[in-house]
Amino acid sequence: MLFLTSIFIFIYVWTVVSVPRLRTPDLLTFFTLLFILHLGLHWLIIWWIKNKWSLWLYLVIQTALVFTLATLAASIGPLLGLYLGLIGVSVGMLQSVRRIAAGVLGVLAVSAVNYYLITRGTGMAWWALAIIPMAVFVIIYVVLYSRESAAREKAQQLALELEAANRRLTEYADRIEDLTLAAERQRMARELHDTLAQGLAGLVLQLEAADLHLAGGRPERAQTIVQQAMTRARAALAESRRAIDGLRSQPPEDLAETIPAEVEHFISTTGVPCALEISLPDALPEAIRDVIFRTVAEGLTNIARHARARHVRVSIRSREDAVEIEVGDDGIGFDPARDAERMGHYGLTGLRERARQAGGTLEMESAAGKGSTLKVKIPLNQ
Repeated sequence: MLFLTSIFIFIYVWTVVSVPRLRTPDLLTFFTLLFILHLGLHWLIIWWIKNKWSLWLYLVIQTALVFTLATLAASIGPLLGLYLGLIGVSVGMLQSVRRIAAGVLGVLAVSAVNYYLITRGTGMAWWALAIIPMAVFVIIYVVLYSRESAAREKAQQLALELEAANRRLTEYADRIEDLTLAAERQRMARELHDTLAQGLAGLVLQLEAADLHLAGGRPERAQTIVQQAMTRARAALAESRRAIDGLRSQPPEDLAETIPAEVEHFISTTGVPCALEISLPDALPEAIRDVIFRTVAEGLTNIARHARARHVRVSIRSREDAVEIEVGDDGIGFDPARDAERMGHYGLTGLRERARQAGGTLEMESAAGKGSTLKVKIPLNQ
Protein backbone atom coordinates (compact mmCIF):
# COMPACT_ATOMS: atom_id res chain seq x y z
CA MET A 1 0.00 0.00 0.00
CA LEU A 2 2.89 2.38 0.67
CA PHE A 3 4.28 1.63 -2.79
CA LEU A 4 0.87 2.21 -4.36
CA THR A 5 0.39 5.41 -2.35
CA SER A 6 3.73 6.80 -3.51
CA ILE A 7 2.75 6.12 -7.15
CA PHE A 8 -0.63 7.82 -6.71
CA ILE A 9 0.95 10.87 -5.07
CA PHE A 10 3.34 11.11 -8.02
CA ILE A 11 0.40 10.83 -10.44
CA TYR A 12 -1.48 13.54 -8.52
CA VAL A 13 1.46 15.98 -8.51
CA TRP A 14 2.32 15.29 -12.15
CA THR A 15 -1.31 15.77 -13.22
CA VAL A 16 -1.72 19.06 -11.34
CA VAL A 17 1.57 20.36 -12.72
CA SER A 18 0.98 19.23 -16.32
CA VAL A 19 -2.70 20.24 -16.56
CA PRO A 20 -2.97 24.03 -15.97
CA ARG A 21 -6.76 24.13 -15.74
CA LEU A 22 -6.68 21.85 -12.67
CA ARG A 23 -4.90 24.59 -10.75
CA THR A 24 -8.02 26.72 -10.50
CA PRO A 25 -9.18 26.74 -6.86
CA ASP A 26 -12.59 25.09 -7.33
CA LEU A 27 -11.45 22.39 -9.72
CA LEU A 28 -8.27 21.73 -7.75
CA THR A 29 -10.26 21.33 -4.55
CA PHE A 30 -12.73 18.95 -6.18
CA PHE A 31 -9.96 16.97 -7.89
CA THR A 32 -7.97 16.76 -4.65
CA LEU A 33 -10.95 15.57 -2.60
CA LEU A 34 -11.78 12.88 -5.16
CA PHE A 35 -8.14 11.78 -5.20
CA ILE A 36 -8.02 11.61 -1.39
CA LEU A 37 -11.25 9.59 -1.37
CA HIS A 38 -9.85 7.20 -4.00
CA LEU A 39 -6.60 6.74 -2.09
CA GLY A 40 -8.45 6.40 1.23
CA LEU A 41 -10.57 3.58 -0.20
CA HIS A 42 -7.36 1.81 -1.17
CA TRP A 43 -6.24 1.93 2.46
CA LEU A 44 -9.67 0.77 3.65
CA ILE A 45 -9.72 -2.33 1.47
CA ILE A 46 -8.45 -4.60 4.31
CA TRP A 47 -11.21 -3.32 6.58
CA TRP A 48 -13.68 -3.75 3.73
CA ILE A 49 -12.66 -7.38 3.20
CA LYS A 50 -12.62 -8.26 6.92
CA ASN A 51 -16.15 -6.89 7.38
CA LYS A 52 -17.33 -8.90 4.35
CA TRP A 53 -18.59 -5.92 2.40
CA SER A 54 -19.33 -6.55 -1.26
CA LEU A 55 -16.06 -6.44 -3.17
CA TRP A 56 -17.96 -5.72 -6.37
CA LEU A 57 -19.50 -2.63 -4.76
CA TYR A 58 -16.00 -1.51 -3.77
CA LEU A 59 -14.76 -2.09 -7.32
CA VAL A 60 -17.67 -0.16 -8.84
CA ILE A 61 -17.10 2.83 -6.51
CA GLN A 62 -13.37 2.89 -7.22
CA THR A 63 -13.92 2.54 -10.97
CA ALA A 64 -16.37 5.48 -10.91
CA LEU A 65 -13.82 7.60 -9.00
CA VAL A 66 -11.01 6.70 -11.43
CA PHE A 67 -13.30 7.46 -14.38
CA THR A 68 -14.10 10.89 -12.92
CA LEU A 69 -10.47 11.67 -12.06
CA ALA A 70 -9.22 10.63 -15.51
CA THR A 71 -11.96 12.71 -17.15
CA LEU A 72 -11.04 15.78 -15.07
CA ALA A 73 -7.36 15.33 -15.89
CA ALA A 74 -8.10 14.68 -19.58
CA SER A 75 -4.61 13.21 -19.80
CA ILE A 76 -3.38 9.78 -20.90
CA GLY A 77 -0.74 9.41 -18.13
CA PRO A 78 -3.12 9.69 -15.16
CA LEU A 79 -5.61 7.50 -16.98
CA LEU A 80 -3.12 4.65 -17.42
CA GLY A 81 -1.69 4.98 -13.90
CA LEU A 82 -5.03 5.04 -12.12
CA TYR A 83 -6.57 2.17 -14.09
CA LEU A 84 -3.47 0.00 -13.73
CA GLY A 85 -3.56 0.56 -9.96
CA LEU A 86 -7.21 -0.47 -9.94
CA ILE A 87 -6.37 -3.60 -11.95
CA GLY A 88 -3.72 -4.53 -9.38
CA VAL A 89 -6.16 -4.07 -6.51
CA SER A 90 -8.78 -6.16 -8.35
CA VAL A 91 -6.35 -9.05 -8.74
CA GLY A 92 -5.35 -8.89 -5.09
CA MET A 93 -8.82 -8.81 -3.57
CA LEU A 94 -10.95 -10.97 -5.89
CA GLN A 95 -8.76 -14.14 -5.54
CA SER A 96 -10.85 -16.43 -7.77
CA VAL A 97 -9.63 -16.71 -11.37
CA ARG A 98 -13.09 -16.15 -12.81
CA ARG A 99 -13.76 -13.12 -10.63
CA ILE A 100 -10.32 -11.69 -11.38
CA ALA A 101 -10.91 -12.11 -15.10
CA ALA A 102 -14.32 -10.45 -14.85
CA GLY A 103 -12.97 -7.59 -12.72
CA VAL A 104 -9.92 -6.92 -14.93
CA LEU A 105 -11.96 -7.05 -18.15
CA GLY A 106 -14.53 -4.69 -16.61
CA VAL A 107 -11.82 -2.18 -15.59
CA LEU A 108 -10.20 -2.42 -19.05
CA ALA A 109 -13.55 -1.84 -20.71
CA VAL A 110 -14.24 1.27 -18.61
CA SER A 111 -10.72 2.53 -19.29
CA ALA A 112 -11.29 2.04 -23.02
CA VAL A 113 -14.49 4.06 -22.86
CA ASN A 114 -12.73 6.71 -20.77
CA TYR A 115 -9.85 6.90 -23.26
CA TYR A 116 -12.27 7.11 -26.18
CA LEU A 117 -14.09 10.04 -24.57
CA ILE A 118 -10.87 11.88 -23.78
CA THR A 119 -9.27 11.40 -27.22
CA ARG A 120 -12.59 11.47 -29.10
CA GLY A 121 -11.93 8.04 -30.59
CA THR A 122 -8.45 8.61 -31.92
CA GLY A 123 -5.52 6.32 -31.15
CA MET A 124 -7.39 3.34 -29.66
CA ALA A 125 -4.70 1.03 -31.00
CA TRP A 126 -2.11 2.98 -29.07
CA TRP A 127 -4.25 2.60 -25.93
CA ALA A 128 -4.33 -1.17 -26.43
CA LEU A 129 -0.58 -1.36 -27.02
CA ALA A 130 0.07 0.75 -23.92
CA ILE A 131 -2.33 -0.60 -21.31
CA ILE A 132 -2.55 -4.33 -22.14
CA PRO A 133 1.20 -5.20 -21.69
CA MET A 134 1.34 -3.06 -18.56
CA ALA A 135 -1.83 -4.71 -17.25
CA VAL A 136 -0.27 -8.14 -17.80
CA PHE A 137 2.84 -7.00 -15.92
CA VAL A 138 0.73 -5.67 -13.04
CA ILE A 139 -1.30 -8.89 -12.89
CA ILE A 140 1.85 -11.05 -12.76
CA TYR A 141 3.43 -8.79 -10.15
CA VAL A 142 0.36 -8.83 -7.90
CA VAL A 143 -0.12 -12.61 -8.28
CA LEU A 144 3.51 -13.30 -7.37
CA TYR A 145 3.38 -10.85 -4.48
CA SER A 146 0.12 -12.37 -3.19
CA ARG A 147 1.59 -15.87 -3.34
CA GLU A 148 4.73 -14.75 -1.56
CA SER A 149 2.66 -12.98 1.06
CA ALA A 150 0.44 -16.04 1.53
CA ALA A 151 3.52 -18.27 1.82
CA ARG A 152 5.01 -15.91 4.41
CA GLU A 153 1.77 -15.86 6.37
CA LYS A 154 1.58 -19.67 6.21
CA ALA A 155 5.19 -19.91 7.37
CA GLN A 156 4.42 -17.60 10.29
CA GLN A 157 1.38 -19.68 11.16
CA LEU A 158 3.44 -22.87 10.99
CA ALA A 159 6.07 -21.24 13.18
CA LEU A 160 3.40 -20.38 15.76
CA GLU A 161 2.02 -23.92 15.60
CA LEU A 162 5.53 -25.34 15.93
CA GLU A 163 6.17 -23.12 18.94
CA ALA A 164 2.90 -24.27 20.51
CA ALA A 165 3.81 -27.89 19.75
CA ASN A 166 7.21 -27.39 21.36
CA ARG A 167 5.51 -25.97 24.45
CA ARG A 168 3.19 -28.97 24.59
CA LEU A 169 6.13 -31.35 24.14
CA THR A 170 7.95 -29.58 26.96
CA GLU A 171 4.89 -29.93 29.17
CA TYR A 172 4.52 -33.59 28.19
CA ALA A 173 8.22 -34.19 28.90
CA ASP A 174 7.81 -32.62 32.35
CA ARG A 175 4.76 -34.77 33.02
CA ILE A 176 6.56 -37.89 31.82
CA GLU A 177 9.49 -37.04 34.06
CA ASP A 178 7.15 -36.61 37.03
CA LEU A 179 5.38 -39.88 36.24
CA THR A 180 8.71 -41.64 35.79
CA LEU A 181 9.92 -40.38 39.15
CA ALA A 182 6.65 -41.42 40.78
CA ALA A 183 6.84 -44.86 39.17
CA GLU A 184 10.46 -45.21 40.28
CA ARG A 185 9.54 -44.26 43.84
CA GLN A 186 6.76 -46.84 43.81
CA ARG A 187 9.12 -49.44 42.38
CA MET A 188 11.74 -48.75 45.03
CA ALA A 189 9.05 -48.87 47.73
CA ARG A 190 7.94 -52.28 46.49
CA GLU A 191 11.53 -53.51 46.31
CA LEU A 192 12.35 -52.28 49.81
CA HIS A 193 9.19 -53.89 51.14
CA ASP A 194 9.91 -57.16 49.39
CA THR A 195 13.48 -57.21 50.70
CA LEU A 196 13.78 -55.32 53.97
CA ALA A 197 10.25 -55.68 55.33
CA GLN A 198 9.77 -59.32 54.40
CA GLY A 199 13.34 -60.20 55.37
CA LEU A 200 13.04 -58.56 58.77
CA ALA A 201 9.62 -60.10 59.36
CA GLY A 202 11.06 -63.54 58.63
CA LEU A 203 13.98 -62.90 60.95
CA VAL A 204 11.63 -61.85 63.75
CA LEU A 205 9.61 -65.05 63.33
CA GLN A 206 12.73 -67.20 63.34
CA LEU A 207 14.16 -65.45 66.40
CA GLU A 208 10.85 -65.88 68.22
CA ALA A 209 10.88 -69.56 67.30
CA ALA A 210 14.47 -69.89 68.52
CA ASP A 211 13.55 -68.16 71.77
CA LEU A 212 10.69 -70.65 72.33
CA HIS A 213 13.01 -73.61 71.73
CA LEU A 214 15.57 -72.19 74.15
CA ALA A 215 12.89 -71.67 76.74
CA GLY A 216 11.73 -75.25 76.19
CA GLY A 217 15.21 -76.68 76.64
CA ARG A 218 15.83 -77.52 72.99
CA PRO A 219 19.11 -75.70 72.20
CA GLU A 220 19.94 -77.85 69.17
CA ARG A 221 16.68 -76.90 67.44
CA ALA A 222 17.19 -73.28 68.45
CA GLN A 223 20.70 -73.30 66.97
CA THR A 224 19.39 -74.68 63.69
CA ILE A 225 16.82 -71.91 63.47
CA VAL A 226 19.42 -69.27 64.33
CA GLN A 227 21.65 -70.58 61.52
CA GLN A 228 18.69 -70.37 59.14
CA ALA A 229 18.06 -66.82 60.34
CA MET A 230 21.68 -65.87 59.65
CA THR A 231 21.43 -67.26 56.12
CA ARG A 232 18.17 -65.39 55.53
CA ALA A 233 19.64 -62.17 56.96
CA ARG A 234 22.58 -62.34 54.54
CA ALA A 235 20.23 -62.90 51.61
CA ALA A 236 17.97 -60.03 52.71
CA LEU A 237 21.00 -57.76 53.10
CA ALA A 238 22.21 -58.59 49.59
CA GLU A 239 18.77 -57.98 48.09
CA SER A 240 18.43 -54.72 50.03
CA ARG A 241 21.72 -53.47 48.66
CA ARG A 242 20.60 -54.24 45.13
CA ALA A 243 17.31 -52.41 45.76
CA ILE A 244 19.05 -49.36 47.23
CA ASP A 245 21.38 -49.28 44.21
CA GLY A 246 18.26 -49.08 42.04
CA LEU A 247 18.64 -52.60 40.64
CA ARG A 248 15.46 -54.60 40.50
CA SER A 249 15.93 -58.08 41.92
CA GLN A 250 15.24 -60.67 39.28
CA PRO A 251 12.44 -63.16 39.86
CA PRO A 252 13.53 -66.79 40.13
CA GLU A 253 13.86 -68.72 36.89
CA ASP A 254 12.46 -72.01 38.17
CA LEU A 255 9.30 -71.47 40.21
CA ALA A 256 8.81 -75.25 40.54
CA GLU A 257 11.80 -75.25 42.90
CA THR A 258 11.54 -71.79 44.45
CA ILE A 259 7.87 -71.91 45.50
CA PRO A 260 8.12 -75.26 47.36
CA ALA A 261 11.27 -73.98 49.09
CA GLU A 262 9.37 -70.86 50.19
CA VAL A 263 6.53 -73.03 51.52
CA GLU A 264 8.96 -75.32 53.37
CA HIS A 265 10.61 -72.31 54.92
CA PHE A 266 7.20 -71.08 56.09
CA ILE A 267 6.37 -74.46 57.62
CA SER A 268 9.72 -74.80 59.39
CA THR A 269 9.47 -71.27 60.77
CA THR A 270 5.84 -71.25 61.93
CA GLY A 271 5.04 -74.91 62.39
CA VAL A 272 1.78 -74.35 60.49
CA PRO A 273 1.05 -77.00 57.80
CA CYS A 274 0.72 -75.60 54.28
CA ALA A 275 -0.79 -77.49 51.34
CA LEU A 276 0.79 -76.64 47.99
CA GLU A 277 -0.73 -77.13 44.53
CA ILE A 278 1.39 -75.90 41.64
CA SER A 279 0.87 -76.40 37.92
CA LEU A 280 2.74 -74.05 35.60
CA PRO A 281 4.03 -74.14 32.02
CA ASP A 282 7.76 -74.45 31.48
CA ALA A 283 8.31 -70.91 30.15
CA LEU A 284 6.72 -67.80 31.61
CA PRO A 285 7.50 -64.11 31.04
CA GLU A 286 9.62 -62.45 33.70
CA ALA A 287 6.81 -60.11 34.77
CA ILE A 288 4.45 -63.04 35.44
CA ARG A 289 7.14 -65.01 37.33
CA ASP A 290 7.77 -61.94 39.44
CA VAL A 291 4.08 -61.56 40.34
CA ILE A 292 3.74 -65.25 41.21
CA PHE A 293 6.78 -65.30 43.47
CA ARG A 294 5.94 -62.00 45.19
CA THR A 295 2.31 -63.05 45.74
CA VAL A 296 3.27 -66.28 47.47
CA ALA A 297 6.00 -64.59 49.55
CA GLU A 298 3.77 -61.70 50.61
CA GLY A 299 0.80 -63.95 51.34
CA LEU A 300 2.79 -66.35 53.53
CA THR A 301 4.50 -63.45 55.34
CA ASN A 302 1.16 -61.82 56.19
CA ILE A 303 -0.28 -65.14 57.36
CA ALA A 304 2.71 -65.76 59.61
CA ARG A 305 2.50 -62.27 61.11
CA HIS A 306 -1.25 -61.78 61.51
CA ALA A 307 -3.48 -64.77 60.71
CA ARG A 308 -3.01 -67.13 63.69
CA ALA A 309 -3.92 -69.85 61.23
CA ARG A 310 -3.94 -73.61 61.77
CA HIS A 311 -3.91 -74.53 58.09
CA VAL A 312 -2.64 -72.72 55.01
CA ARG A 313 -3.04 -73.47 51.34
CA VAL A 314 -1.16 -72.20 48.27
CA SER A 315 -2.54 -72.87 44.81
CA ILE A 316 -0.91 -71.86 41.51
CA ARG A 317 -2.81 -73.06 38.46
CA SER A 318 -2.29 -72.38 34.77
CA ARG A 319 -5.44 -72.02 32.68
CA GLU A 320 -5.68 -71.62 28.92
CA ASP A 321 -5.53 -67.86 29.04
CA ALA A 322 -4.35 -66.97 32.55
CA VAL A 323 -2.43 -67.94 35.65
CA GLU A 324 -4.38 -67.98 38.93
CA ILE A 325 -2.65 -67.69 42.29
CA GLU A 326 -4.41 -68.20 45.64
CA VAL A 327 -2.91 -68.01 49.12
CA GLY A 328 -5.47 -68.77 51.84
CA ASP A 329 -5.72 -69.58 55.54
CA ASP A 330 -8.28 -70.43 58.22
CA GLY A 331 -7.09 -67.77 60.64
CA ILE A 332 -8.81 -64.90 62.42
CA GLY A 333 -9.38 -62.89 59.23
CA PHE A 334 -9.86 -59.12 59.01
CA ASP A 335 -11.85 -56.41 57.29
CA PRO A 336 -9.82 -55.53 54.14
CA ALA A 337 -11.39 -52.08 53.84
CA ARG A 338 -10.78 -51.10 57.47
CA ASP A 339 -7.79 -53.05 58.75
CA ALA A 340 -5.38 -53.20 55.78
CA GLU A 341 -3.43 -50.05 56.68
CA ARG A 342 -3.49 -50.78 60.42
CA MET A 343 -2.08 -54.24 59.81
CA GLY A 344 0.75 -52.86 57.67
CA HIS A 345 -0.47 -54.35 54.40
CA TYR A 346 1.58 -52.06 52.23
CA GLY A 347 2.74 -55.23 50.51
CA LEU A 348 -0.78 -55.74 49.16
CA THR A 349 -0.55 -52.31 47.53
CA GLY A 350 2.73 -53.30 45.92
CA LEU A 351 1.27 -56.59 44.76
CA ARG A 352 -1.73 -54.81 43.29
CA GLU A 353 0.60 -52.52 41.35
CA ARG A 354 2.67 -55.44 40.11
CA ALA A 355 -0.47 -57.30 39.02
CA ARG A 356 -1.80 -54.24 37.23
CA GLN A 357 1.49 -53.72 35.40
CA ALA A 358 1.32 -57.34 34.24
CA GLY A 359 -2.25 -56.79 33.04
CA GLY A 360 -3.83 -58.74 35.89
CA THR A 361 -6.03 -58.22 38.94
CA LEU A 362 -5.77 -58.75 42.70
CA GLU A 363 -8.59 -59.55 45.12
CA MET A 364 -8.46 -59.92 48.89
CA GLU A 365 -11.28 -61.94 50.43
CA SER A 366 -11.51 -61.95 54.22
CA ALA A 367 -13.88 -61.61 57.12
CA ALA A 368 -13.46 -61.66 60.88
CA GLY A 369 -13.15 -65.27 62.11
CA LYS A 370 -13.36 -66.73 58.59
CA GLY A 371 -9.79 -66.62 57.38
CA SER A 372 -8.38 -64.83 54.36
CA THR A 373 -7.74 -65.61 50.71
CA LEU A 374 -5.45 -63.63 48.43
CA LYS A 375 -6.34 -64.11 44.75
CA VAL A 376 -4.29 -62.87 41.79
CA LYS A 377 -5.11 -63.54 38.14
CA ILE A 378 -2.60 -62.75 35.37
CA PRO A 379 -3.52 -63.14 31.67
CA LEU A 380 -1.06 -65.14 29.56
CA ASN A 381 -1.95 -63.71 26.15
CA GLN A 382 -1.68 -59.89 25.96
